Amino acid sequence: MSRTVHLEWFDKQGPRAGQRDALAHDRGLRFRCTQCGSCCTGPSGYVKFTDDEAVSMAATLGVPIDEFMRTYTHETPMGRSLTERKTEHGYDCVFLDRETVPGKAVCGLYDARPAQCRTWPFWKTNLSSEHAWRRAAIDCPGIDRGQRVVPSDEIRRQRDIVEM
Repeated sequence: MSRTVHLEWFDKQGPRAGQRDALAHDRGLRFRCTQCGSCCTGPSGYVKFTDDEAVSMAATLGVPIDEFMRTYTHETPMGRSLTERKTEHGYDCVFLDRETVPGKAVCGLYDARPAQCRTWPFWKTNLSSEHAWRRAAIDCPGIDRGQRVVPSDEIRRQRDIVEM
């Protein structure tokens, strides 16, 4: 029995995947993180996380889970969120580090970051149309960049992890 896959705008080879070095079978989108920090700052918002992710983040920081929750999270209408701090760039995630690597913004919890962070920019809101993808690219210089074309199946997998 064959499975029918609904083709979406990012399934075609075109200006998004079809740059000069794209292969005939490449379908998907290009993305390469530039460590600009734009996805981790901006207007006040929220970064949701699961209980398991909270345990992992606390372990990475070497603090008890209750201290992690008290120090690094707060309640929002959407549920618990990582805390933000006001900076010249907007509201930075509490774990965004702009000091350690000059000219870069890095995640202090990169290996333990929540799924919401791991799946950027492949969120449903960004993939709802090519226009939405281009709109996200205004603030994210990594969108449509890099040599690797992220395959459509991988994009779908990441898109379906979180409701964003």
